[in-house]
Amino acid sequence: MKPLETEPSNTTVSIDSQGTGIAIRADGLTRHYQMGGAKIRAVDGISLEIREGEFVTLLGASGSGKSTLLNLFAGLDRATSGAIFVLGHELGAMNSMELSRHRNRTIGMVFQSFNLLPRMTVFENVELPLRLGEVARAERAPRVNEALRRVELTARAAHRPGELSGGEQQRVAIARALVNRPRILLADEPTGNLDSHTGQEIMALMTEINRPANGAAATTVVMVTHERPLAERYSRRMVTIADGRVAEDEAR
Repeated sequence: MKPLETEPSNTTVSIDSQGTGIAIRADGLTRHYQMGGAKIRAVDGISLEIREGEFVTLLGASGSGKSTLLNLFAGLDRATSGAIFVLGHELGAMNSMELSRHRNRTIGMVFQSFNLLPRMTVFENVELPLRLGEVARAERAPRVNEALRRVELTARAAHRPGELSGGEQQRVAIARALVNRPRILLADEPTGNLDSHTGQEIMALMTEINRPANGAAATTVVMVTHERPLAERYSRRMVTIADGRVAEDEAR
């Protein structure tokens, strides 16, 4: 699958988003791919605003474009046209190094497949973003322990992923996403590999993360799912994606 060349953006980068209240803004966003002789419109003209502190689910069937949209929000993929602003910064105007730094400081990501490194301990897996972000060694241990306490896995710090249940591995992945204290948490089918009971526990944790605590602002949560009952139970806003477009935007 070959991506089409991206179109240049004429929009300038906003240098400060404080006070805007907007976590993510997409303006006329597209992501098109070329597959053989066919043009695949994975994201096809989406304009959307997500406010700081919201818990939003991107709901849709497989192939609807919701995961592609999430990857665009994360800066893991480049838009074909349109613009994405995350906390006031235009992702399309950043180079690869700037995007990586932006992600590390601003966004936490949780995936369906956990993506833990099997030879590292739980502590080391959670610490990794701090090492990549060149956080001082003396500061790392308190931050990792804080994240593990938040997901109730302090006692498992010395274990390796293969010694944990699926739910525990997802909790480690969430702790890793939180260790840099991101303002936005993006989750792609975080309960997809879990049984229903464990999935509910993970969703309860995601809801807790979304709440303001100890004077800190609420973390914005954007979650991809194909399960409408899950979205209805836990999120306050459901954005249904179909054929790469917003089919419905429902606040609850």
